Amino acid sequence: MSKVNSLAIITTQAPYSSASGKDALDMALIFGSYEQDIALFFIGDGVWQLIDKANGELLQVKDYLKTFSALPFYDVEDVFICEQSLKDRGIEGPLNIQSAQTLSKQTLIETLKQYKAVLRF
Repeated sequence: MSKVNSLAIITTQAPYSSASGKDALDMALIFGSYEQDIALFFIGDGVWQLIDKANGELLQVKDYLKTFSALPFYDVEDVFICEQSLKDRGIEGPLNIQSAQTLSKQTLIETLKQYKAVLRF
């Protein structure tokens, strides 16, 4: 059963490889500020955005990853991470988003199906 007026934002790109990661975060903050039912999903290379030690200054770009800490202030509380994506990349904590739920691939797919609209970055 899908959630009425709900939005899932999927981020699949590594940070600083393109603007898509920042765009996904900005979109989540915008929709969250309008009190929409929103969830953020990290799949594939998108899980690299969760690394606590990532530093955009080395690439001379603004470090937007610290902005993830603002998600709760915008009522973006549903954050999901693909467990298999973390394992495939050898990523272990600490992560930028402490409250994120790590889900198996199948559970993540089932959770994603509950959302009425999906934006993929």
